[in-house]
Amino acid sequence: MFSMFFGAGNVVFPLALGQFAQDKNFFAILGLLITAVGVPFAGLIAMSLYNGDYKAFFNRIGFLPGFIAATIILGLIGPFGAIPRCIALSYSTIKMYMPGISLEMFSIVSCLLVFACTIRKNTIIEILGYVLTPLLLISLAIIIVKGYISSPAAPSASHEHIDVFIKGLKDGYQTMDLLGAFFFSSVVLVCLKKNMDINNPNNQKRLIKLSLQASAIGAFLLAAIYIGFSYVAAFNSDQLEAIQAEELIGIVAVHVLGPYAGIVVCAAVALACLTTAIALSVVFAEFIQKEIAHNKISYGRALIGTLVIACFVSTLNFTGIASFLAPILQVGYPALIVLSIVNILHKLYQFEPVKTPVAIAFVLSLLSYLW
Repeated sequence: MFSMFFGAGNVVFPLALGQFAQDKNFFAILGLLITAVGVPFAGLIAMSLYNGDYKAFFNRIGFLPGFIAATIILGLIGPFGAIPRCIALSYSTIKMYMPGISLEMFSIVSCLLVFACTIRKNTIIEILGYVLTPLLLISLAIIIVKGYISSPAAPSASHEHIDVFIKGLKDGYQTMDLLGAFFFSSVVLVCLKKNMDINNPNNQKRLIKLSLQASAIGAFLLAAIYIGFSYVAAFNSDQLEAIQAEELIGIVAVHVLGPYAGIVVCAAVALACLTTAIALSVVFAEFIQKEIAHNKISYGRALIGTLVIACFVSTLNFTGIASFLAPILQVGYPALIVLSIVNILHKLYQFEPVKTPVAIAFVLSLLSYLW
């Protein structure tokens, strides 16, 4: 579950937040943990109550609005957002070791690699996941522990506590993990249902228990990474002052571990981002093939279209993609949070209202953004 959620935004935004908040990082990370850990796993639990069926989940706001919402979300976690962002971060992470390659060429090569790994839906993503997730966790843990021990105290920031808290809340939207939770839930449930008779009432309860346990472990790991990254960046914020957000992980890795260990971490982060892009490419291509085209085009053509769009968007670089996504997420995220809450209440307590609460949340967040 951790490896599914851990992508480009999960690396960049805790570091950028710590760099910004400095000695007031406690309040910033508190906001981030609410929207980047609590909210996504609430969404995962909500979807589990709907047995991973995103159509039933979104159709509570109406068939057409639900379909439009699901399509936009998949586009954002697909070729218009998360996939190109993963490619852009991979490029920013390793370009200090490969200064001769351009972003455009790297994007083309990355998309060809993703295509090769997904066209036959082979097991390479699982193999890479088994190897990369432990390597990634160990690498990140070393950065956090060594950075925490060896770094000076965080410099004093001039920001107000409430300002850094709100920035943490908004930066949590940028991880886009709630959007991913809506579609990752079915994968999680399929894994948990293996060798289990779901018609047995006792096994149904066990399934819910296992989902909660997996969610707790995944949430703990993400929270630990966020807290550790943000504090390491806060402690070293003077050295990171002029660094672009997408370059922070590479600079921090080299600064804390040295150039040789740093390249291992950079490679692990870059590969982890690419494996996330592989998984998301399959999800979006299958959605286009089955739900949009109704099997009138092949999976291969849908995959090619997905990667062509992702390749063009990735050339905006990480900062450009984040700027494009920020207003969409700021306006749409609160309504999705409310939808998750009312759907949980519906399943547990037969709470019926859904369209009005979601509409109110959307209008308020839109007005807040405009004004």
